[in-house]
Amino acid sequence: MKKVITAYVTAVIVLLAFSYLVLWLTIRLMPGIAEQYFDPMYSDSAKRSILYFVHPFIVALALKYFWQRFRHMFKGKPLMRGMEVGLVYGLIAILPAMWITFSGLSVSITIVATWIIYGTLQGMIAGMIYAKINP
Repeated sequence: MKKVITAYVTAVIVLLAFSYLVLWLTIRLMPGIAEQYFDPMYSDSAKRSILYFVHPFIVALALKYFWQRFRHMFKGKPLMRGMEVGLVYGLIAILPAMWITFSGLSVSITIVATWIIYGTLQGMIAGMIYAKINP
């Protein structure tokens, strides 16, 4: 149980740092994409902006459950197992969610593509942490 909790807390901290880093890099390196977030479609409520930073807690918890349930199916070294977990997560969760988002909301394909990449990378990062700490 200690390994499970340690892996979860580690994943949350790393994903939280990764979220902040990606936000910072997007603003600095891709201002055109960052500018799209000023569209009125996105909430500008300061009360809800905290939800962006709560997201890693939810993702880490969901991926922790997935890891506990299916970790025996992933073979190889922790790096490869984690990358496979992230790719599976991207394929079965992120891609369908972004497909419906793109089809139903007025968001650019560029935004959706960055969300797919970001979500898949989150899955890979959490998968590598879980594979290393709680194989």
